[in-house]
Amino acid sequence: MQYLSLGKSDLTVSRICMGCMGFGDPATGQHSWTLDETRSREIIRYSLEQGINFFDTAIVYQNGSSERYIGQALRDMARREDVVVATKFLPRTPGQIARGISGKQAIARSLDQSLKNLGMDYIDLYICHIWDYNTPVIEMLEALHEAIQAGKIRATGISNCYAWQLAKANALAEREGLTPFVSVQSHYNLIMREDERELFGLCAEEGMAMTPYSALASGRLSRQGNPQTQRATQDDYAKGKYNTTAAQDQVIIDRVAELARRYQVSMTEISLAWLLKKVTAPVVGATQKQHIDGAVNALKLELKDEDIRYLETCYQPHFLSGVMAQNTPRTKDQKQVWTR
Repeated sequence: MQYLSLGKSDLTVSRICMGCMGFGDPATGQHSWTLDETRSREIIRYSLEQGINFFDTAIVYQNGSSERYIGQALRDMARREDVVVATKFLPRTPGQIARGISGKQAIARSLDQSLKNLGMDYIDLYICHIWDYNTPVIEMLEALHEAIQAGKIRATGISNCYAWQLAKANALAEREGLTPFVSVQSHYNLIMREDERELFGLCAEEGMAMTPYSALASGRLSRQGNPQTQRATQDDYAKGKYNTTAAQDQVIIDRVAELARRYQVSMTEISLAWLLKKVTAPVVGATQKQHIDGAVNALKLELKDEDIRYLETCYQPHFLSGVMAQNTPRTKDQKQVWTR
């Protein structure tokens, strides 16, 4: 395993981040394809054995059971100081807004619930899951800064935002003497490279870590023919992210398969070897041990410059999909509130 510092933080993370959306009670959550606690523990134990120390979850995953499974497993299997746990909070709900719950209060309550779910005293990386247009940004920054001062979190990250939003938020944090975001988690892989337009430059300039999700494009970059997994047939979000670009994406997928045959490795290894040249630590979901093997083996694969060009040259611009398709900049009459 290889390790890097997470941006400008004092966190040291494995180059593979274990995505934990697939862990959680399938009977009570929004998905029926997730692993129960016994099977989740098997995958978590195996990932630790392979040197993975970076785990990413969210309070929304399976109604908090993902956090509970991960927290219990890590408490049983690892020393707390040896693992880096990331979890995410959601924007204020309409109900919270109607009841007069402030942005700071909503974040504080979510944080306390995540700590309870995880059974931990602190969270290493606390991530804003989706940009909140209905809360002054200063409230979010103050809430996170106060949590760091209280020892409840060590660093902050952000997910699913535009580069200009991240730049303004961190500039506001610097101006007000608050803690800036050290990492960004976005939708990025070989067939979705729109973040190269703006976000890559910002992160490079500011020394921010990139930990993208959907590293294998919901399995499309790991196998030919996209055979239907249980998740693929049941999860509308996973199904809808690439449906409109299937033809142009297939050209790149075919090239991944060709290189995999040439190097005698899996398509997963080719796709992640490319991604590892671009980012700090991709978030890789795993529900089978072979998924972890493919991710770890990618660290050993060194693609040549001509391989990189061969994989990249056919890319065509994509419309934003998934969560980012819903993150539409406000019109003038819905302008984001940054300060009070």
